Formats: sequence, C-alpha cells, structure tokens
Amino acid sequence: MSKKKKKPSGSGQRQATAAKPPSSVKPLIWMTVIIVAIIVFIFLGIRSGNAPVKFDYGSYPTLGSADAPVKIVEFGDYKCPHCAEFSQNFVPLLEQDFIESGRVSLHFVNFTFMEKDSRIAAVAAQSVYHQDNDAFWKYYKALFRNLDTTWTTDALVQLAKDEELGIDYDKLRQDIEAETYGDEVDDHNGLARKGKVTGTPTLFLNGKQLDSSHVIDYAVLKRTIEEALNGGT
Repeated sequence: MSKKKKKPSGSGQRQATAAKPPSSVKPLIWMTVIIVAIIVFIFLGIRSGNAPVKFDYGSYPTLGSADAPVKIVEFGDYKCPHCAEFSQNFVPLLEQDFIESGRVSLHFVNFTFMEKDSRIAAVAAQSVYHQDNDAFWKYYKALFRNLDTTWTTDALVQLAKDEELGIDYDKLRQDIEAETYGDEVDDHNGLARKGKVTGTPTLFLNGKQLDSSHVIDYAVLKRTIEEALNGGT
C-alpha cells in the first residue's frame, strides 16, 4: 500500500511560485540584451569610423621631408576649381609656414570624379611623378592654373614642355597613351572611397580626415597643424 504523499505547506507553495520569474520578465530580458548589443555595435562602429586611415606615404608625390612629424594627404581632382584655389592659395603658405622647415609634408592622391578628362590628367601627372617627384609639383600647380583646358595627350605633353620640367617627354606621351599608371589612379580612387571621401579637396592629417573648413580658411588649417605639432593629434 503506497503512502499518500504529503502536500507541501501553503508557505512552501508560495515560495515555489515566487522562485519562478513572471512570464512578462522574459521579453524584458531579451529587450535589454538587444539594446546592449545595439549600443556595443554603435560604439565599435564609432571607434572604427574614427580610426586613422593608413596611408603608404612613400608611394605618393611628396612635398617636403618624408620624416615630417605631420603628414597631410590631399585628395584632389585636376578639374576641381576648389582644388585649384587650394594649390594656388594654401600650398604656398603651407610651404612657407611648415613644409620648408621639415615639420609638415604634403602628399597628393587622385580622386578623379569630376570630368571626363580628370583621369587623363591624373595619368599624366603620375607619369611625371614617377620620373621626378619635384617635377610633379611643378606640373601639379600648372595643371590647376590651366583648369579650364580640355586635356588631351598633346595638351598635357605641351604643358610639361612649357613648364620645362626636364623629363622625358616621349615617355610621358607613351605613358598617357598606354595608361601606364591607370591602375595606380584606380587604386587612388579606391582609397578615396574607402576613406569615405565625398569631394575635393579633402585633407587627412596624420590619417584623420579634416572637415571642409580646413580648405576654406587657412587660419583653421594652420591652427590644426600647430596643435598636431604640439602633440594634440
């Protein structure tokens, strides 16, 4: 004869019931987990977005010392009027205030998005660069001075001759016609997209993108550079 099981006391029943989480708590727990996950995702995204871009500075045209503590990368298009203003008004001041003393270097990267002949001008400029870095910067300034010119192979070679760059002009012509450095220009454009560049000129200082005020007001750019030289960036 089996023994009749003794029913738990009332207090025991209440205790067992109290130990079970209410059904309404579960959705709350899941909601909390989801919110925390979203916050972590956003935080990591912000940190990733603020991470400096890694540039291979030695592979770009360089104005100034390769050992300069502050390195500025300009993304530009040879048909961009604002880039022309930057080259004519800002670059000479940068040279005078920072580059000649070895404290800042300027590096140029193509972002050819404006006009059809933006690309051929970029290919020509890269050809000049691979022959002579110093000649590149002379050509860079000349290209922007002649912003309204429709660039053809003949026009680009003639510009190099007019500027007396002292390079092999036949090689320049061959490089333009064969698009010898077309892949290099494509890589530059890919880097621009990776760096979330949306216009030109866009500046990066030690890998960090600067806002548009730095290409509108030289005083703003100068102050930011000085802060970086003093350890602020």
